[in-house]
Amino acid sequence: MTAAAFRFLRRHALAAAACTLALGALPALAQQDYPSKPIRLIVPFAPGGVTDTGARVVADKLGARLGQQVVVDNRPGASGNIGTQMAAQAAPDGYTLVVGFDGTMVINPHVFAKVPFDPVKDFAPVSKIGDAVLIIVTHPSVPAKNLQELVAYSKSNPGGISYGSAGTGSTPHLAGEMLAQRTGAKFVHVPYKGGGQAMADVVGGSLPMLYTAVAGAYPFVQKGQIRAIAVSSAQRLASLPDVPTVAESGVPGFESNSWIGILAPAKTPAPIVEKLQRELHAVLQATDVRERLASLGISAVGNTPAAFGQQIRDDLDRYARIVKAEQVKVE
Repeated sequence: MTAAAFRFLRRHALAAAACTLALGALPALAQQDYPSKPIRLIVPFAPGGVTDTGARVVADKLGARLGQQVVVDNRPGASGNIGTQMAAQAAPDGYTLVVGFDGTMVINPHVFAKVPFDPVKDFAPVSKIGDAVLIIVTHPSVPAKNLQELVAYSKSNPGGISYGSAGTGSTPHLAGEMLAQRTGAKFVHVPYKGGGQAMADVVGGSLPMLYTAVAGAYPFVQKGQIRAIAVSSAQRLASLPDVPTVAESGVPGFESNSWIGILAPAKTPAPIVEKLQRELHAVLQATDVRERLASLGISAVGNTPAAFGQQIRDDLDRYARIVKAEQVKVE
């Protein structure tokens, strides 16, 4: 090889190496500039529910901290499966996020014959927004003022006692089944297509008992139209200080809350996930945000991606056992 040919090849090799380094640096630069455009936050439910409202509470504040708008995109259908699938299939660049709901992420995979996503493999958890506390309420005509009396009453009734929930496979439905397993109560599940009609029926007296979110029940408890029996949280609620927990009521260790959180598609770069978590955590420390979430019955959390991911895996295992024992299926 002549000296001129060697110099020619050397120049081209150096140029190629420089291009490779420059291309390799592009993702890192993109991550440093993130976000440089609006972020889409998919809510896999219709507007107006607790999940949607909770997402909107944090979306504006998160957008302000990130310097880009966080746009809520409602994609309802199939108990949350449609919108969640859209997020699972989105580009892992931090510009599409999804609000994960425990019913969709850890219950649907067990009660549907098939779901179009894997709750562990297809997502990178960012942080849990908060826990939505569940409550057991009855119509005042039910002759039970606490959980022990309610369990005894259900056992004394030949057909047990009916309880409603927002639907088959919903978190309140499985919480009721878990409570029956733990206490031996004779509860008969009555599925509704949403919490609104179930609440109307228990207020009207055609449904004796309802397991539901605190947010929907609170106004009726305050007016004395329904009786609060117990909450499923670990501690009593500041808004309902006289209502005991299920654990306090003779079922030690019982806790069953609903939760919402934010997830990104799997393979989203770790620096982007960490930035999102950091800013979301800061949002959830703000007093006005915590108070607004509390008014929805949501206790703000803001944990780490690792902690949120571990809860998803733990809850998948926990609900698998309940669904198998009760043979719960959504057709």
